[in-house]
Amino acid sequence: MTAAVERSALGVERDSPNAERPTLNPFTFARKRFRRWWQSRLPLSDTMTLTQRNVYILPTRPGFMLGATLLVLLVGSINYQLNLGYLLTFLLAGSAVVGMHVCHGTLRGLTMNLKTPDAQFAGVSATLTVVLTNERKSIRHGIGMAVLDATHEDRWVYTDVPAQGSTSVHVAFKPDRRGLHHVPPLTAETRFPLGTFRVWTVWRPAAQVLVYPAPEAFPPPLPPGEPRAGGAATASAQNSGEFDGVRAYRRGDPLKLVVWKKAAKADELVSRDTQQAQRYELWLDFAAAGHLDTEHKLSRLTAWVVQADKLGLDYGLRLPNQQVAPGAGEAHKRRCLEALAVC
Repeated sequence: MTAAVERSALGVERDSPNAERPTLNPFTFARKRFRRWWQSRLPLSDTMTLTQRNVYILPTRPGFMLGATLLVLLVGSINYQLNLGYLLTFLLAGSAVVGMHVCHGTLRGLTMNLKTPDAQFAGVSATLTVVLTNERKSIRHGIGMAVLDATHEDRWVYTDVPAQGSTSVHVAFKPDRRGLHHVPPLTAETRFPLGTFRVWTVWRPAAQVLVYPAPEAFPPPLPPGEPRAGGAATASAQNSGEFDGVRAYRRGDPLKLVVWKKAAKADELVSRDTQQAQRYELWLDFAAAGHLDTEHKLSRLTAWVVQADKLGLDYGLRLPNQQVAPGAGEAHKRRCLEALAVC
């Protein structure tokens, strides 16, 4: 990760995509304030082992219904002196207690490890990979993972963790703004085996995910190339209006110079113009990205970076706070996108 990204990580973090909007309800506001205060006290770590200190348990709605049913059975058995009623009541109560112990033990002792998330474009779901490790000699059933406070109903992903083995779970969140974001808090739960108790935990990973600006949907053509320092350039090439670094195919051109993607769109063979590439260099300049606001300019520059990389061109990037020298390849593309993300 570049120095610009590291400086952004030390600065003020951009608004989280899961940021909660203010509300006028005092009870809801107080509950959200308490939840944020409680979550802020949780440690930041990409690896977490569940113990009795960080695993919580409460009855579910079916659990409360079972408790009410047991109370009615007990009152009826006492009132009518029914021995079979006592037997049924205490049998069900014992099953519920055993289910509570098994449910708590299913999550307790599990180790969760978050892999470093890949950078994503704004508006695209970022996938988080969590590895669940089980050191017990028995399988763990019905382990669910999700992003905490997610609004969609299908946010839960359930899996079984094999005995003395591990499995991977993929959850996603959707950042809608560029920049460096903290991974949102995650939660894990289980209701195995009876569904009468819910055992859960809250986990705050320390990892961060870099979000690139969203590329412009229909960007204009690449800007014209600039003459290299000390290089000669013809006026006709300088006024061509677009730097694409290609020319019509000539008999004898090596196949490695043929731009197959551009040929497929134009239905004619074109080759890379190596002489033009030697005279000119492509600069993607923030000041030449049109009369738009900052975010739209960054979106256009992102689309140009992607387009130039697909064409295999050498290109540089000029931003108000930094400059990336011309280059090509995947590493150069990532360096440019990182600069755009933290601009």
